[in-house]
Amino acid sequence: MSAKLIQGYEVVIGFETHAQLNTQSKIFSRAPTAFGAAPNTQACAVDLALPGTLPVMNREAVACAIKLGLALGSHIAPRSIFARKNYFYPDLPKGYQISQFEIPVVQGGEVSFFVDGEKKTVRLVRAHLEEDAGKSLHEDYHGQSGIDLNRAGTPLLEIVTEPDIRSTEEAVAYAKELHKIVTWIGICDGNMQEGSFRCDANVSVRKPGQPLGTRREIKNLNSFRFMQQAIDYEIRWQIEQLEDGHAISQATVLFDPDTGETRAMRTKEDSADYRYFPDPDLPPLVISEQWIADTRAQMPELPRQMAERFVADYGLPEYDATTLTQTPAMAAYFEEAAKASGQPKLASNWVMGEISKRLNAEEIGIEAAKVSAAQLARLIGRIQDGTISNAAARQVFDALWNGEASEVDAVIEAKGLKQMNDAGALEKIIDEVIAANPANVEQYKAGKDKAFNALVGQVMKASKGKANPQQVNELLKNKLAG
Repeated sequence: MSAKLIQGYEVVIGFETHAQLNTQSKIFSRAPTAFGAAPNTQACAVDLALPGTLPVMNREAVACAIKLGLALGSHIAPRSIFARKNYFYPDLPKGYQISQFEIPVVQGGEVSFFVDGEKKTVRLVRAHLEEDAGKSLHEDYHGQSGIDLNRAGTPLLEIVTEPDIRSTEEAVAYAKELHKIVTWIGICDGNMQEGSFRCDANVSVRKPGQPLGTRREIKNLNSFRFMQQAIDYEIRWQIEQLEDGHAISQATVLFDPDTGETRAMRTKEDSADYRYFPDPDLPPLVISEQWIADTRAQMPELPRQMAERFVADYGLPEYDATTLTQTPAMAAYFEEAAKASGQPKLASNWVMGEISKRLNAEEIGIEAAKVSAAQLARLIGRIQDGTISNAAARQVFDALWNGEASEVDAVIEAKGLKQMNDAGALEKIIDEVIAANPANVEQYKAGKDKAFNALVGQVMKASKGKANPQQVNELLKNKLAG
């Protein structure tokens, strides 16, 4: 779906994203946060809400919030307040969730990204610290449900946008960019399957110029593909309801990937339903200017800044620069290969092409690439100095990737891949090809370019692929023009 009107309706989308923070312990207790432990083995007295227990703030969770605020250009509140969000659910043992309401730690900011070459910017309302709830288990319990409190108290940052998104493509692009930022700065591992990065999309439609429509919140979208399917379906469903004369009721819905449909889970609550009030067990969170300054000094170069530098310093197209800055590891790999080879565009082509193809096929990250950046740089160097052709370079790359050898020059020698750059020997082959193919020669002289390509092919075949294609083209044209 595009930003254009759909059946005369404008789409309006806002996001709430829960990013699980990379801390060793929970936000208000010392219980561990490792994924995959047996149920209820990582829940202490604080997480269980036993009488007399008190929460203690995790400093590292606050440090993560500061990093996010700096990355997004937000205001970091020097003083913020924790509140109790009251609701009753089996996996919430206290009967309330500790969150932030009136004064969040991160305020404002924005996320920018590109859709079809056009820059889009989504404004952020806030990002606040809170604890996660537990998890209800409904399988393998003989018709009963179990409660696992391992996740209870896991530190989260909830990142809330303004309703600035106007299409499914923008929604997915925003989510991917935010995912890239939180993983890039190291505050979240971004594992969507494990629930470390969960997105809720608030979707509504309206006629242009009309007030915002009633939104429905699609909860816990844990893949970008499902996100796109869910939002697409929800948009179509809401338009159909309105066209049939029905009103949209505010609700929380779930997406079923098996049916490709959303279904209502419960009516959507407003903030008043949660009866927020300041948590009396937690003092205000105070962040000094010095802490912010120290954190800023330790921040890495951000992906958008790095992409702009790649365009400026290496002359890359914006598409290349954006693609190469998907992860710090990919950016570092490219930059090493570009500097060592002196050919940034060729390095970019190889990283985005052959390297990425192999990584995707083997489902590994670039950290595990079987051809190092230094090897790739040497390979590019041999293409540039005319030692090997592009076709031969792919054979060398295959040998390096498959572990047949570790040195580019050794592979070239072992496989006999050096290009024939001896003009005399090449002219002799060309003379023989011209003599053996008089029909193609006549067709070329009659203006048929395909005949020239056929002659080039015969020369390459006679040289067993070792002739330099550029040199072949030049010599052949000179011979035919004589």
